[in-house]
Amino acid sequence: MSLQGNLSIERMCHLAQVSRAGFYRSLQEQEPVKEEMEVRATIQQITLEHRRRYGYRRVTAELRRRGMFVNHKRVSRLMREDNLLAVQPRAFVVTTDSKHELEVYLNLASRMKLTGINQLWVGDISVPQQAVWKDGGRSSGIGLQEQIPNHHKRR
Repeated sequence: MSLQGNLSIERMCHLAQVSRAGFYRSLQEQEPVKEEMEVRATIQQITLEHRRRYGYRRVTAELRRRGMFVNHKRVSRLMREDNLLAVQPRAFVVTTDSKHELEVYLNLASRMKLTGINQLWVGDISVPQQAVWKDGGRSSGIGLQEQIPNHHKRR
């Protein structure tokens, strides 16, 4: 509800010799739908202005800056009902480490001219950094046979 000048609702009720409960009761009877639609429209406008990045807390603060004092629980409920929940941008995560000391091999497949099927087969062998290689190429870590459960092995 917007403020009427500098007077609070309590002061206006005192000047008009009306109880606050009576004022709010008459307000609910007269225009509950209009006030609800005004709040919903303003929430939608704020949400779209900020590209759905504002949650109910920021929307509530923006409503207060605009002179509409609405409870944060009501703002949350209206946003949920209107499907206006904030969408968080996904952070860009760098997964490639190009600044390493390891040797980089040429892509030989890019030089080939392919004219039919089964002329080029490619594969990728990624070696974990923890693997320790010794004994002519055999790993001292967990072997493939140890990773396969017994019921899958052929007898």
